Amino acid sequence: MSEPNDDLPIIEPEESDKMRCRFCGRLNKIKTHSTNASIRCGRCRLPLSEDPHKKWTNLDPHSYIHPLDSQALSALKKIPGIDTILKKLLEIFHESSARVLFTGNAVRVSEKQCPDLDAKLDVVCATLGIEKPELYVSVTANGGLGFNAFTGGVEKPFIVIYSSLLERLDDMEVLAVLAHEAGHIHAQHLLYKVAADLLFFLSDIILRGSPFAPLAEILSLPVKVALVTWRQKAELSCDRAALLVTQNERVVASTMMKLAGGTLASKLDLDEFIAQAKDFDKKAAEDFLHKFWTTLIAGSMSHPFPVWRVSEIIEWAEKEDGYKRLING
Repeated sequence: MSEPNDDLPIIEPEESDKMRCRFCGRLNKIKTHSTNASIRCGRCRLPLSEDPHKKWTNLDPHSYIHPLDSQALSALKKIPGIDTILKKLLEIFHESSARVLFTGNAVRVSEKQCPDLDAKLDVVCATLGIEKPELYVSVTANGGLGFNAFTGGVEKPFIVIYSSLLERLDDMEVLAVLAHEAGHIHAQHLLYKVAADLLFFLSDIILRGSPFAPLAEILSLPVKVALVTWRQKAELSCDRAALLVTQNERVVASTMMKLAGGTLASKLDLDEFIAQAKDFDKKAAEDFLHKFWTTLIAGSMSHPFPVWRVSEIIEWAEKEDGYKRLING
């Protein structure tokens, strides 16, 4: 009979605690006394924390819609026959065509396919109080690599996020993107947004000379101008939706920084980017020529400058009657 060896180490069972994810609600096992700030939820991959995460059961979109969005949409709706014009456009290019494209040329997200993305979308929908749309991951956008995301459909909304963007964002920034896109649904943007997206698509240079080119002329110039103007302002409202879901303005700002500059081997400094945004905003207010060129250049784009969007979201986050009122209410 062998004698016990007192030199052998005694192996104690690893102690563990449990922490419920503040975002998706999953109960996670973690090491006792763990101080690792990067520890993640096993379901949604978002950071675990003892901090609360507020979710609304009946959030009124008008409580956060940007005033420039409201003003531009009001002006758009005053154009005679606008609804008839847009419905005609959507009859030609209905949402079903886009749905066919992405069901046949993209990956549909589900509990079994990209489950962490599916869980993040659950968090977004639970926070804003909306029905869950379909979510797709795609590589190509209009023949090239996509570095963005968009929301389509009117009757049955869906979200598409491009893989090149996913590869450059961390989990919280991905949550911000999904929340931004879901904001279009919650704020009831989709009828006008889809029409505006089609306008950009039909006006693209690749369609010139094609049988579809005349379709771009369905919309009169006043309608085009009003749609483009509103389209940009609507993005500001959806940035606010992203803040309401992430509940961290720096996450929204860092997402914009990567949209503006990508990810570089050289370190990007978020504080410097926020300072750049505030400086840009100040120049726009004080320098007429700066404001003129900003208006002229940005007018041809589907989205506002990321730098301007950062200054807007930081300002709203700091307002007592803005984000703070909703998060503390």
